[in-house]
Amino acid sequence: MIVGDYAEDYEVMVPFQFLLGIGHQVFAVCPGKSKGQKVQTAIHDFEGEQTYSEKKGHFFELNADFEKVVPMDYDALVLPGGRAPEYLRLYPKVIECVRHFFDEQKPVAAICHGIQLLTAAKVLSGYRLTAYPAVGPEVELSGASFVPTGFEEAIVDRNLVTAPGWPAHPKWLSLFLSLLGTKVSC
Repeated sequence: MIVGDYAEDYEVMVPFQFLLGIGHQVFAVCPGKSKGQKVQTAIHDFEGEQTYSEKKGHFFELNADFEKVVPMDYDALVLPGGRAPEYLRLYPKVIECVRHFFDEQKPVAAICHGIQLLTAAKVLSGYRLTAYPAVGPEVELSGASFVPTGFEEAIVDRNLVTAPGWPAHPKWLSLFLSLLGTKVSC
C-alpha cells in the first residue's frame, strides 16, 4: 500500500485494517518516510458543495520502508486516494512499482484519486475503470475508458479493481479479495 500525507483517511485505514483482519500481510509505505514514521491523513466528505470538503484526519503509522521495497516481493498493490497521489506520482520509484504490478498482471486496487498514479504510470491503455469524477478526464487521456458510476460502485477489469471513493468500500474490497483469490467464510 503506497500512502502519503493527506491521503484519504478512510481509504488508508479501512483497507489496511480490513486486509490485516482477514489474514493478509500489508506493508504501508511512503516515499521519503521510514517504518514507524507517520503520514497525516485527510477526511474528505460530501456535504452538498460542488466538490468534497477536506478536514484533518488521523496520523497513520507506516509499517515498512519505501526505500526497501522490491516490487517483485509483493503479491498485490493498494492505492488509496486523497491528495497524496498528486505528489506521489512525481516519485520515479512509485511509477516503477505501479508498472511492475501491471507488467506482471498482479492484483491492483485503486480508489478515488489513487487512479492518478495509474495514469502517471501510463498503464491504463485499453482498461475500463472508474474513479472520482474529477479524475475521469485523466483516465480518458490515458487511453482507458472512464465509466461514471455511483459512489458505492466498483469496477473490475483484468487485474484492476477501481472505485470512485470510500463509499464503495464493500464492493471494492470484495472485488479485490476475488482478484487475490481470498475466500472468506462466516
